[in-house]
Amino acid sequence: MLPRPEITEYLGINYRRIPILAIGNDVYCDTSIITAALERRFPPSQGYGTIFPKGKRGGKADTGMIKAFAKFYAETVLFGPAVTLIPWTALPEAFLKDRAALLGGPIDPQAMVARRPASESIIATNMALIEEQLNDGRDWLFDTELPGLADISVHFILAWARSFPGTEALFDKSQNPHVIQWLDRLSKFFKEHASQNVSTVLSGIEAAKKITSSTHESYDVVGFDATEASRLGVSAGGIVQIAPEDTGRNYPTTGKLVALGREEITLEVTTPQGLIRCHFPRVGFFIKADKTPKL
Repeated sequence: MLPRPEITEYLGINYRRIPILAIGNDVYCDTSIITAALERRFPPSQGYGTIFPKGKRGGKADTGMIKAFAKFYAETVLFGPAVTLIPWTALPEAFLKDRAALLGGPIDPQAMVARRPASESIIATNMALIEEQLNDGRDWLFDTELPGLADISVHFILAWARSFPGTEALFDKSQNPHVIQWLDRLSKFFKEHASQNVSTVLSGIEAAKKITSSTHESYDVVGFDATEASRLGVSAGGIVQIAPEDTGRNYPTTGKLVALGREEITLEVTTPQGLIRCHFPRVGFFIKADKTPKL
């Protein structure tokens, strides 16, 4: 359950959502920038896999449209209605209070229950669209050789919604047979390709020390676009705040702006253990100069 005090205390990151990823001294916040970083730092040209597989009929992967699809369709259109399916009346008060702080307003569990039928209708309508996309017999949403980011993004939300009590009618195979087959096919794919690596459990302070003592990616990878900085009212080396545009606006991460491109922003954040480089996506996040008075 949020908040995650160790991340704020040891790494100076107020970002409240999941996931986050650390590679060396670079910490990436939000799925969209994590996927970009993994593709960049572990490229297919070096033998790694990809979340942007080619189409079955060849040609370039539709990376731009797939990124937009994952962000603006899966995350924005599907996720909100799926949240309503959570059994809100069974959640503890501490959880509701925390989520209310994150959202910036009170949560009424009974009101969430009352919204559920409308949310189910929204999900059903969108599942009909996905059914239409799959009804030519393709295995994956964009007719690719393997599942990619588009499949992963939609599967996560629908499989999550499907796990809640009382959703059996919504996921009726007779209504959307291709969607259900696709969900089951991708779940099986994930299970068969799950990593066999053994993870190491670290305490918060151990992880923070490991991160801050590691090397970081060159700032030149992202670069600094002075035109974009001017449009946003920020400058290189200035202290800025970054936070999501929707939930979590009141929990900005503050640091020195060291890189800014059209896809990515990088801050240097001072922690009790040393400096880290914190990366955020441009899409879905705001950046502003920090006007907090300095004593």
